[in-house]
Amino acid sequence: MRTKILLLLLPALFFAFTSFSQQTKIKWWNPAQNELNVIDGQAWSGETESDYDRLPLKAKSEVREAVWNLSKNSAGVKIRFRSNATEIKIRYKVKGNLNMPHMPTTGVSGVDLYAKNSDGDWQWCKGKYSFGDTITYNFTGITPDNKYGHNKGQEYHLYLPLYNSVAWMEVGVPEDALFEPLPTRKEKPIVVYGTSIAQGGCASRPGMAWTNILQRKMDRPLINLAFSGNGRLENEVVKLLTEIDAKIYILDCLPNLTQEKVYSSEEVKQRIRNSVKTLRKNSETPILLVEHAGYGDASSNNNTKANTDRLNKTMQKVFAQLKSNGIKNIYLLKQKELGLSFEDFVDGTHPTDLGMHKYAVAYEKKLRQILNEPIGKTVTTQPVTQAREPGVYNWEARHNQLLEMNKTNPPKICFFGNSITHYWAGEPKAPRVNGPESWNKYLGDIEVQNFGFGWDRVENVLWRIYHDELDGFSAEQVLFMLGTNNLHLNTDEEIVEGLALTIQAVKTRQPHAKILFIGIYPRRDYEERVAEINLKISQLAGIQNVDYIDIGGVLLQEDGKINETCFNDGLHPNEKGYSRLAPKIRAQLTK
Repeated sequence: MRTKILLLLLPALFFAFTSFSQQTKIKWWNPAQNELNVIDGQAWSGETESDYDRLPLKAKSEVREAVWNLSKNSAGVKIRFRSNATEIKIRYKVKGNLNMPHMPTTGVSGVDLYAKNSDGDWQWCKGKYSFGDTITYNFTGITPDNKYGHNKGQEYHLYLPLYNSVAWMEVGVPEDALFEPLPTRKEKPIVVYGTSIAQGGCASRPGMAWTNILQRKMDRPLINLAFSGNGRLENEVVKLLTEIDAKIYILDCLPNLTQEKVYSSEEVKQRIRNSVKTLRKNSETPILLVEHAGYGDASSNNNTKANTDRLNKTMQKVFAQLKSNGIKNIYLLKQKELGLSFEDFVDGTHPTDLGMHKYAVAYEKKLRQILNEPIGKTVTTQPVTQAREPGVYNWEARHNQLLEMNKTNPPKICFFGNSITHYWAGEPKAPRVNGPESWNKYLGDIEVQNFGFGWDRVENVLWRIYHDELDGFSAEQVLFMLGTNNLHLNTDEEIVEGLALTIQAVKTRQPHAKILFIGIYPRRDYEERVAEINLKISQLAGIQNVDYIDIGGVLLQEDGKINETCFNDGLHPNEKGYSRLAPKIRAQLTK
């Protein structure tokens, strides 16, 4: 009886599946065939033998065969795109074994999808996978981010396999869904030269490799040049590192130099010295040297502990020598700071996901100290991107445009802010302008560059400063009118705390520039609140020893309410409003 029922149901099930397949038409996209480069995590884009390799083809004859073969693994390589799809499909083929005895298939050969919403918050996407000749991942039930009504979805980061080589890959979304490939990031990358641990062994999935966790925490491009068992501070590889315009170099190779008969303490010293001197030859880029994190059986195996201690003492000695010889901008991450215990390993050598997370936390703490990128506990002190108005302008593209303009035509005066500044006028051009006559009359002749971004909050400006917008040139003055977009979300104290961190970020990167804080302009229904917080901002300016002006009174009536004739919408000034503000600002600017 059961067999008859099943036979009767099969045609119906087949029809339902066929109908569903016909209704959901998928459009497929191949990242390697995209017109613009979209493969993140490569230092030599367009110079590789295969699409997802990590070293350039020229290195094939320069590095050892083992290093070259491992460079074909796609560790640290990722694809970014924007979509409002409720379903995302991935299909691809790899060239090596799907798994290893001590590391799952999902880490060795799998992919990992993360989303970043309009407020810059990270989210992980769960997918169903099938491993075979062609590997497939299906991410369903995704809730597109339309919090701000733009219907542009959210940004996705697709991390590629840690220990396998990708032959080809395609990303699919429903035919009617928005899909926009995102070009590679333009900020200087973190560059990691390391061992199997840095490559990702033994993370359960690509996103859990400490390098990828760190990339998300710092939200900065990262180049993973870790080669399992073969990260040995070799001159051929270090020379390749010098070709990368890095934010910082990380050398974490001691776990591959443990064989004392092959790598004596003197040999290890020499390799460290040579690596640092090669990197320092034509660059002042920070270099972070890393001690051996230890092994899971250190407490029960004296030989293991002794070997780790020998290497770390060697590292400490050569580090001290380098510092005493006048080598600047080098740093040391110690075993104690990494803080791994026996619970953090798969096999005593390679970290579990817990161990990977500890690695990433220790690295983030160290890098934030070195790069002067501190964060706090409140939202306003945690730098993030945003995409609240992608239907009007591209936030990341504007950021990239400023980075390029800073190189080709560095500004003397930088005016940071939100949409009130962004849509005033000036360069780079905005999609609309509300006060071009007043900008041109009062600011257009003294090289004021518009660093305003629509919808920006304090934490978004902090991200932009941390991500190179004030690097590589010397400004005379930096202006701020910031905080109005935080008023409905944060207390006065939280906003001021974020502003304090922002001032410190500017001082670190532009030590010779004058800083001018402009009080928040009044806005409809917030007049009293704005007056109260401006008092606190003025006190902050005094403590931080920066200039402050409160000019918003020119937009108010005698009763303390805004003059509606000076605004488009109770928040953004019109030409009349800007014409009242502009001469007050001009009077404070560097001539």
